[in-house]
Amino acid sequence: FYNVPTTVLSMVDSSIGGKTAINLSGAKNIVGAFYQPRGVLIDTAVLDTLPERQIKNGLAESIKMAATSDEGFFEFLEKIANPRNHYEEIIARSIAIKRSVVEADEREGGIRKILNFGHTFGHAIEAYTNMDELYHGEEKLKIHRLYHGECVAIGMMAKSCGEVRARISSLLEKYGLPTEFEGDINEALKLVSTDKKRGRDGIDIILVKKIGKCEIVRMSVSDFADLIIKNTGRKI
Repeated sequence: FYNVPTTVLSMVDSSIGGKTAINLSGAKNIVGAFYQPRGVLIDTAVLDTLPERQIKNGLAESIKMAATSDEGFFEFLEKIANPRNHYEEIIARSIAIKRSVVEADEREGGIRKILNFGHTFGHAIEAYTNMDELYHGEEKLKIHRLYHGECVAIGMMAKSCGEVRARISSLLEKYGLPTEFEGDINEALKLVSTDKKRGRDGIDIILVKKIGKCEIVRMSVSDFADLIIKNTGRKI
């Protein structure tokens, strides 16, 4: 089995690490297994066929990895004018971060959880916007569907504050990614309870208090909801 990713998102993230999973009953990636490929083959020429929105969608994962693990990479992303001229470096640096994390913790028992920065609320938004037939009924046509990276972008913003929030916001805006959730925050937060990272005593949340460094914090679902509301300025 070889992975041959053909999108920015799969090149920088999902092709590395061996996770395979499916959605079930509105829960994101809730049933799955770890199966490592023998190799990953990447040709950036295929990215020339992608629409701009798909390019931006994948870059959200690179921003995530830089924010949690490599301030120099984050500064590089802030500095460059056009990411299309730097695909190889962006992809290589993203892969290097994920590879080092996965090699240290293949099955997400510890440090691999840092790759979930922005994903808990992001997955809830993704379910809310993409599975609208389950949640929105007659209103479903009014819901703007979001891609995975777009949801992660909003999820990173929702868990950040201070200087970190300002820098992440500025970089997301530069790359044309959303920074605010326009849907029903109450309905989205209800979906956090289905997150695969949730345990009996709470859920592991990744917090970035300084660009390039992060920490894993266990908190209750209600405390997580309070954090999201505080950082977004939204009310339930």
